[in-house]
Amino acid sequence: MKLRLTDMAIKKLPLPEGQQVTHWDELTPGFGLRCSKKSKSFVVMYGERRQLKTLGRYPNLSLAEARTAAKRFFVEFEAGAAAKPSISFTQAKDRFLEDSRARNKPRTAADYERLLNKHFNAAGDLRDITRQQVMKVVSGLADTPSEQSHAYVVIRTMMNWCVRHGLIDFSVVPTIKLGGEARNRFLSETELAAVLKRAEETPYPFGPIIQLLIYTGQRRSEIGQLLWAWVSDDLIVFPEGFAKNKREHQFPVTPLVYNVLRSIPEKSDFLFPAATDPDKPFSGWAWHKARFDEKLEGVAPYTLHDLRRTFATIHAKIGTPIHVTERLLNHVSGTVSGVAAVYNRHSYLPEMLQAQLAYERALTDILEG
Repeated sequence: MKLRLTDMAIKKLPLPEGQQVTHWDELTPGFGLRCSKKSKSFVVMYGERRQLKTLGRYPNLSLAEARTAAKRFFVEFEAGAAAKPSISFTQAKDRFLEDSRARNKPRTAADYERLLNKHFNAAGDLRDITRQQVMKVVSGLADTPSEQSHAYVVIRTMMNWCVRHGLIDFSVVPTIKLGGEARNRFLSETELAAVLKRAEETPYPFGPIIQLLIYTGQRRSEIGQLLWAWVSDDLIVFPEGFAKNKREHQFPVTPLVYNVLRSIPEKSDFLFPAATDPDKPFSGWAWHKARFDEKLEGVAPYTLHDLRRTFATIHAKIGTPIHVTERLLNHVSGTVSGVAAVYNRHSYLPEMLQAQLAYERALTDILEG
């Protein structure tokens, strides 16, 4: 039975009450969708004997992913590679861990090994692992959010590694945001180190933007709209009316911040002008972050605002007084507010500078392991 397979068409196809029914795609010969009483699976037919191979179940495997996998299969088959030997999940896990021990710090490799061996012990072929199997394990760790997040990161990292090494054609691990909508996400030291290293390797403009977000803890809109007129060798000054709370905000320029500022080309009044118009500030946040995250391993889904929350968390860890952290973050409400805020006009710049120097030392320690 031939059918032009589309997402809408697949959703509408009923499951048969009797025997399996296969709908062959009109656009990709040899590629189809097999419907049984309980499921829909993408298949390919190949060879003189018209053999069938299952690519994966819908919707765990999307139509676009399945069509790409089918085309790749036919190319490999024509080249004589269709009989690629199978590999079990356990074998793939062992290979990933061996590579991890060679590339990562001992602590990271040990964490990967503990999490994978504790939570992910599927039997059978790696290519038969389903999204439901993975997410059942991840969802089952909801009572321990930290363990859940770390387990999700490591299985996602492993499956992406398997794709890059040609063991599977696609990863069944979805990109998700754990913990619902609660705004309490901050990056672990390992995650922060990975983001920082990725930022150092990423060219202008997005690499320096990420570095400044981490080094200063300022909002992304404030960094994206930063003007050269507000920057000096020792201070960044947001004028009155610019920041979220509409107050003037002074931020000390410490060595790591200075090094980033010095690397930025002066193309406009803005440090980060829009690509299409130098008279407008940086735009395209979602596109740039998606490209940035493509090569980021070992980091659970995060937002740019999570970097600001991580900034505050590290300051708390190193003992920065809360009122100084709030000054660095330019918070209106906090420990110095109300009548006290009216009478306390101290700028706290010396305290902010010392706190930032300590913060940069902490970042250096994190990067060095």
